[in-house]
Amino acid sequence: MAQEVNSSVQNSVKETDEFVEDVDFAAMLEEFESGKEIGNEVTVDGVIVEIRDDIVLVDVGRKSEGRLYSSEIKDAQGNLTHKIGDAIKVVVTGFRNEKPILSHKKALKKEKVKAFIDSYNESDNALFDVKVVGKNKGGLIVENSDGIEFFLPRSQVAVKDPQTLIGKNIRVSILKVDKESESIVVSRKKLLDEERKRRKDIIQELMERDEAIEGVIKKITTYGMFVDVGGVDGLVHYSEISYKGPVNPSSFYKEGDRVLVKAINYDKDKKHLSLSIKAAQPDPWKEIEDQLDVKDVIQVIVSNIEPYGAFVDLGNDVEGFLHISEISWDKNIKHPKDYISEGQQIDVEVIEIDIKDRRLRVSLKNILPKPFEDFTKAYKVGDIIKGTITTLTNFGAFVRIGTIEGLLHNEDSSWDRSARCKDLFKEGDEVEVKIIKIDAENEKISLSRKELQESPIQKYAKKYANGDIVKGKILDIKDFGLFVELEDGVDALIRKEDFGSLELDDLKVGDELEAAIVFIDEKKNRIRLSVKRLSKIKEREALNKINKDDKMTLGDIIKDQLK
Repeated sequence: MAQEVNSSVQNSVKETDEFVEDVDFAAMLEEFESGKEIGNEVTVDGVIVEIRDDIVLVDVGRKSEGRLYSSEIKDAQGNLTHKIGDAIKVVVTGFRNEKPILSHKKALKKEKVKAFIDSYNESDNALFDVKVVGKNKGGLIVENSDGIEFFLPRSQVAVKDPQTLIGKNIRVSILKVDKESESIVVSRKKLLDEERKRRKDIIQELMERDEAIEGVIKKITTYGMFVDVGGVDGLVHYSEISYKGPVNPSSFYKEGDRVLVKAINYDKDKKHLSLSIKAAQPDPWKEIEDQLDVKDVIQVIVSNIEPYGAFVDLGNDVEGFLHISEISWDKNIKHPKDYISEGQQIDVEVIEIDIKDRRLRVSLKNILPKPFEDFTKAYKVGDIIKGTITTLTNFGAFVRIGTIEGLLHNEDSSWDRSARCKDLFKEGDEVEVKIIKIDAENEKISLSRKELQESPIQKYAKKYANGDIVKGKILDIKDFGLFVELEDGVDALIRKEDFGSLELDDLKVGDELEAAIVFIDEKKNRIRLSVKRLSKIKEREALNKINKDDKMTLGDIIKDQLK
C-alpha cells in the first residue's frame, strides 16, 4: 500500500510540479477559519407533504414548505424512495421568494462527512485518492470512492488554474477537520511539498554517498531506462548502460528488473536525476590498461557489423573497433560481411589503445600474409600477366592481379597518345599487361599494355632505314632542336647540331622540311633525323652524277690535245 501511495504521489508531482504556487500556509488556514471560503448550509429534518411530477414539498418548520427536486428521492430505475408523510433529512441551500430550496442528496453527503469526522483520528495522517467533482467560490469540491466530500481550497490546489483539475483523479492529505461546521479541508499542495522535500533529501543523499544502490526498472525507452531508487525516478541513458558504448536497453533488461546504479548528476533546473549502471561496476578499461599493448594479438568475438567496419568484444565489457580497411589487404572490399560474420571468433592485432578516450582499434589484416610480398616472390619486371580492370580514373586504370592491384597509366595503355584507359576499357575487362616497374618500398606496381603491341616506330622501321630521305611537318621547336611528325603518326627529332643550313629563327610550327634518317631505335622508340646529313647525301649524289656525265677516256684526252 505504501508503494502505491508513493507511486501516485510521484506521478502527481511530475504532472503539476511546475505549476505549484508559493502560498503562505498559515495565512491560508487563517483565511479558511475566518469563514470566508465556506457557506453556512444547514441540515434539518423535514416531512414530505406533497409530491408532484418534478417537485416535492417538504415541511421544514418555516412559513412556507421547502422545495425539493423529485429526482433526489428516486432510485436508479426512477422509482420514488419516499412517500407523503415520510420524514426526510434535507439541507437548506437557499431561498426563492422566501421559500426554502432543499437538497436531500447534500444531507446524505453531510451525514457521511459527519460519520467520517466522528471516526477520524489525527494520528492516521490519512492520504486519499479523490476525484474533483466541482468548484465553489473558495476552491474545489473533491469526493472519495465512498462518496465523502472534501473541500480543497484554491491555495492548496497547487496549479495555476484549478478548473483544469475538474473531472480528474488526484491525491490529497487532510489539512483540517472542523466538527462544528462538519467540514473536511484537504490539501494537494501539502502532499506535493512533502513529496518534493522527501525527493530532495533522497537525491541529496544519493549524490553525497556516491555509492552503488539497487533500483527497479520502471520504464524502458529507446534512449534509456527510468529506474526507481527509493521512490525517486532517475534516467539511465543508453550510453550509461555498458562500457562498450551506447546500447539498446531492451536487449539487456526488461521492466521490473533490479539493477545496481550510481547517481552521477542532478540538474536542479530541470529536476532530472541521472543514473549510471556502468559507473556502479568496475571499470574494465582500467583492467586492460596494464594488460594490453600495441602489437599484441588477442582473440575476440565479432559482436556487430556495420558497412564501415565491425565491433569486436574482448569479453570483459570492452569493445574494439575493426575498420573496414583493417579487415583485408584487398583494397576493394565492399562490405565487412564478405569476410567476417557476427558471432565469429577471430584473432586480431591491437593497433591503438586510448584509455582516456576509451578507444581500442584492432587489425585483422596485420596478422595475414602480405599479398605484395607473395607477388614479388612470384613475379618480376618484364613478366607478362593477365589481370582485371577494377577502377578507371582520369590518369589510368587499376588492374587486379590476384589480391593486389597495379597501375596501368594512360601513357602505357596504347601507342596512341590521345587514347585514355576510360576510352579503351570498362571495369571488369580482362587485360594482358607487362610488369615494367616494382616499387617495393611503396608497394606499387606499374604496368604496360602498349609494350605488348607493335609500336608505330617498329612499323615505320619496316619501310625505312638509316640514310633514307623523308619529309615531315614541324610539331614543336625547342632550344635543342625540332620535333617533326612523319607519316603514320611517327615523331622524330632533329638536333640543333644537325640543322645544317636551317636557321632556327626562320622556322615555325607546321613548316614542311626534308631530312635524312640518322638512326632508328626500335627498343627505345626513337628516330633521329639530320638536315646536315641530307645536304651531304645530296652533294654526294650531285657529284656522282657529274662524275658519271663527265667521264673521259685517255684516248679522248690525247685527241683533244692533238687538235
